[in-house]
Amino acid sequence: MAGEYTALAVAAPLAVVALELLVLRTGLLGRARFWIAIGIVLSFQVLVDGWLTRADGTVVHYHDGAASGLRGPWHIPVEDFGFGFALVALTVLLWQWWQRRAQPAAGRSGGGDG
Repeated sequence: MAGEYTALAVAAPLAVVALELLVLRTGLLGRARFWIAIGIVLSFQVLVDGWLTRADGTVVHYHDGAASGLRGPWHIPVEDFGFGFALVALTVLLWQWWQRRAQPAAGRSGGGDG
């Protein structure tokens, strides 16, 4: 049975998506470039996290009861992808939200997609 690490790994991305849809409303989740950026970040996560959690020389150890035990490519705990997405997505969404709030009201109607 999965523990708190798994529960939080599921809750974190859901919370970020809910924050975007209900509060921030930047529209980034509907943009291809956002998902391309997420894909690039997660591909580098596979390299780094894969090296840290590899079966033949694990650097990072997980408590057996805290995680689901499911592993992705290169022995990476699947929970790490949830946390990776939540961390990067929240950072980008807040950055976009703060950027739009900082613009003067007259500048908001101008072109550009920020």
